[in-house]
Amino acid sequence: MTKTNMARLILGGIVAGIVLNILGYIVDGVLLGSQWNSGMAALGKGGISTSQIAGFNILGLANGIFVVWLYAAIRPRYGAGPKTAACAGLALWVAGVLLPNVSFMSVNGLFDTNLTILTTVAGIVECVLAALAGAAVYKESVESARTMAARA
Repeated sequence: MTKTNMARLILGGIVAGIVLNILGYIVDGVLLGSQWNSGMAALGKGGISTSQIAGFNILGLANGIFVVWLYAAIRPRYGAGPKTAACAGLALWVAGVLLPNVSFMSVNGLFDTNLTILTTVAGIVECVLAALAGAAVYKESVESARTMAARA
């Protein structure tokens, strides 16, 4: 068993979070911005405030750290590399995007079906690319690698 490199996990998580935030802005702020504004207006809500944007960015960073932690956790079983990172990204997408969006669309009916589908599908790309970026930064500690080599 290797020891998790916490410094690289946090650094990789920040990288993944930045990727999530940038891609989220492009998809939800630029490409789907007018649809989100219409959806929020239908709920009687105004535009997104600065504090809400800050909250989304903090959530993006937390999700980035989580996906790199998950990558580090499953890496001993599945091996290091992009396939394992993609699996971690897909897990983040299921828990953080797919399930909540299905709830919005089919259970609560809060937002238009088209908007929900587009943001959910885009979320696959966002989560997997973020996981790949964060995993590229994450490396096990040198001490752990030496310990593993000594055991082999």
